[in-house]
Amino acid sequence: MIGRWLLYGPPGSGKSEIGASLALALALPFVDLDEEITRQAGQSIPDIFRLEGEASFRQKERAALERALALPAGVIALGGGALLDPASRALAESQGRIICLDAPPEMLLARLKTADGSRPLLAGRSEADTLAWLVGRDAHYQTFPIRLDTSALTPDQAAWEIQVLLGTFHVSGMGASYDIIVSPGALEALGSELSQRGLNPPIGLVSDATVGRLYAGPVTADLRRAFGDVHDIRISGGERQKTLETVAALWAAFVDARLERTSTVVALGGGVVTDLAGFASATFLRGLPWVAVPTTLLGMVDASLGGKTGADLPQGKNLVGAFYPPRLVWADPRLIDSLPDAERRNGMAEVVKHGVIGDAGLFERCSHGLDALRGDWDSLVRRAMAVKIRVIQVDPYEQGQRAALNLGHTVGHALEKVTRFAIPHGEAVAIGCVVEARLAVKLGLAQADLPGRIADTLACLGLPVRLPQGISLTTLQAAMSVDKKRSGGKVTFALPVRIGEVVTGIPIDHLDQFLKEIYENDSGVARAEYEPVG
Repeated sequence: MIGRWLLYGPPGSGKSEIGASLALALALPFVDLDEEITRQAGQSIPDIFRLEGEASFRQKERAALERALALPAGVIALGGGALLDPASRALAESQGRIICLDAPPEMLLARLKTADGSRPLLAGRSEADTLAWLVGRDAHYQTFPIRLDTSALTPDQAAWEIQVLLGTFHVSGMGASYDIIVSPGALEALGSELSQRGLNPPIGLVSDATVGRLYAGPVTADLRRAFGDVHDIRISGGERQKTLETVAALWAAFVDARLERTSTVVALGGGVVTDLAGFASATFLRGLPWVAVPTTLLGMVDASLGGKTGADLPQGKNLVGAFYPPRLVWADPRLIDSLPDAERRNGMAEVVKHGVIGDAGLFERCSHGLDALRGDWDSLVRRAMAVKIRVIQVDPYEQGQRAALNLGHTVGHALEKVTRFAIPHGEAVAIGCVVEARLAVKLGLAQADLPGRIADTLACLGLPVRLPQGISLTTLQAAMSVDKKRSGGKVTFALPVRIGEVVTGIPIDHLDQFLKEIYENDSGVARAEYEPVG
């Protein structure tokens, strides 16, 4: 479960406003500890200090904290001195996650000038004394490891940054809402998590041969401890198996496992597994609850998010599917350590794409090569996820802004198809991002240096950035013509304008001419393992 989140920090750091915004975003109860103390005591905090003294207030504060921590989940805004007492701090740290908010002392002082006199510890102090008091308290606040500077953030922005910091998001807008949680070691707690969320057996655990060999055994044992009735279902892996025949095999396996409408499907694997298991869940018995447990970098930052499920047809990728969100996305970034570098690079293409779409800082972080990213997959996954989550929150059914996530995919999906998936998805998207950036330059939408910047970042990660030699541009364009993003009979593109901004729904006249110019002006990269078609 999401559990209890405690906002702490100096007066003026925004705990109450940010706490209310965060609770709303996560669909959790909100407790303002000072308001709770006032309600219970039947008098204001200044009156408690004046009539009973600080010691009495601290006793009431400790009692209010204990009551708040009895909630199974929620956001709690603490008073600025609530954790000065070691016992209170130990209690809070054992029962929840503490996020310490902060701002420069001068800014806190400016905010406190507009306060309504409800801060008795600051009453009667001069500005100089108040500033010195804030500086003195800072050493205490510095001892909390999770910190957020709120000086340049609105309450909503701060609430969002906290979600990114802690890797916990709540997504709504597509039927039932659901949580997305990133947590190192999460795989080991899957059974307990699903049980606490009220999901039901029989459980159908879907994985492919590779992931099943690595993880299905311990995950099945964990799920059986929680639910008893668990069925290990394996499918063939790889994009070539992302077919309606595989979906039919899953339906048959669900029948054999005697899954019911209240049963749960757990998709353990990369994007192919989550797409297929999600689509099979959407259509079996008119809809089963399902949970996405992505095991690849690409699956964590892209495929498992947003409720898109489906299968490929011979004519093109993802032409059959449904918007059908999972009940939970449960991601363990420690699994990335077990991936080969080729699979990490495959996922990094989507991370770079997310940086181009909406996070210049993330893009910059990717520009130093794969080695610079090792050891901190957790924060990378959280930040890359955040870009897509913000987009799907605004446009869950891809009526507008969500189409930005297709950057690189119109060309990329066509490359996958015409090479019979010899080019992995991430590599195809990497090439697609550069080609589509060049199209943006040709249309006058982007500066001339943008394709080079994107190409340099992708290349330093070991990803290809040019159309492979020997490819038929006629066949490539024919594959694009059946892309699911057609509008008004025309293929439309999401094209980058600059790092952090993409425009969507762009049709391109003379596409054949532009592709020919791009291909002929490239040196190309011959790759024997790619078998051109056409």
